[in-house]
Amino acid sequence: MNNKTTIFLVSFFILFGVAFLGYYYKVNNEQPKRSQLPVLGNVPDHKVAPFSFTNQEGKTITNEDVKDKIVVVEYFFTTCKGICPKMNQNLARVYAKVKGNKEVIILSHTVDPVKDTVGAMKAYADRFEADPNQWMFLTGDKKALYDMARYSYLISATDDTAGMSIDKDFIHDNHYVLVDNYGRIRGMYDGLEDNKVDTLVSHIKLLLEEKKKGTGR
Repeated sequence: MNNKTTIFLVSFFILFGVAFLGYYYKVNNEQPKRSQLPVLGNVPDHKVAPFSFTNQEGKTITNEDVKDKIVVVEYFFTTCKGICPKMNQNLARVYAKVKGNKEVIILSHTVDPVKDTVGAMKAYADRFEADPNQWMFLTGDKKALYDMARYSYLISATDDTAGMSIDKDFIHDNHYVLVDNYGRIRGMYDGLEDNKVDTLVSHIKLLLEEKKKGTGR
């Protein structure tokens, strides 16, 4: 084999290797990356159902108002003396991290719509200086509120007929629920644990990145 042939073959394999590496890099970067967060639910295609409630300003809020948004969900009631104050203090921490970001919505549902009128929810929301366009305190039909908790968000909300709750009236979950922009549940976080609240904030950021890149489907 003469020198010209050797040089030709070496050059060919170098160019072939460069072209292959370029193609490999391009293909792997074009493919959506697997999400770091699981999709939760009883069935693979579980999604939050349509809803219609009233916020602290008396405005009707439906699923269309949170369409294509990252949503944080909780259940509480304004006269609660048990876990609610701590949960909402921690949720205020979350709100402070996402305040002004139009891609993130917080929905705080009452389990006591009889007492939690629009006025009561407004007074409660004002404690946190909550922007009604981003942190919405929702009241409405009791059955609809409870059904959303159980069947859409997969958390508990019920009358305390057995007297198990410290508040002696209602039982509601101590978890926040994280919903992605496709209406899927991506996480549940203990609202009484500071480290879990920090995890929620970091996971919101992950979902925002997924949305920006168009990944996570």
